[in-house]
Amino acid sequence: MTEQERQERIFKGYLWEDTEEYLAHQAKVKDLMYEFNMSKPSEVEKRRELMRQMFGSVGDNVWINQPLTLAVGSTVTIGEGTYINSGLILIDDYKVTIGKGCLFGTGVTLCTTGHPIDPEERAKGGMYSFPITIGDGAWIGAGAIILPGITIGKYAVIGAGSVVTKDVPDYTIAAGNPCRPIRKIDEHDKEYYWKDRRFDEQK
Repeated sequence: MTEQERQERIFKGYLWEDTEEYLAHQAKVKDLMYEFNMSKPSEVEKRRELMRQMFGSVGDNVWINQPLTLAVGSTVTIGEGTYINSGLILIDDYKVTIGKGCLFGTGVTLCTTGHPIDPEERAKGGMYSFPITIGDGAWIGAGAIILPGITIGKYAVIGAGSVVTKDVPDYTIAAGNPCRPIRKIDEHDKEYYWKDRRFDEQK
């Protein structure tokens, strides 16, 4: 399988296998990832430059805490003003689109790739990949796992530890394993910031 054939198969949603060219690209990106993870806390501009080299595109004022794990990098776009806490894992064999102003807790996993369930087929080494999209302003709680093909809507909130197996609409709070919608974000949330804690009590 050539690299072009691999990319065409991913685009069509077919099973694909690693190619020498693809593995060589991964090796280069992982060297950049290593430099990113081993940089000093004070080396902010160095990490910004490494992000520009690793990812397909990165907006202004994006912050990613170390450590970071990725495989491809060039498949990932991150919108401006997004904050990603430590321990992000990107299984990014296909497109990962992260919108503007998103917030990621610690230990989040975005996984675009899976394997056949059948043991004999799985042993052949084939994989499938489907894109992940995180809408503008979404908040992904600590330890959440987003599976292949999932879209998280704009300003949605995903509870800590959730395993997201289905799309989550805009302005929706969802949590659990499997992750399920709990309610819409509404006027109540403009009055209370946490449980019975009111914004106006801070003034």
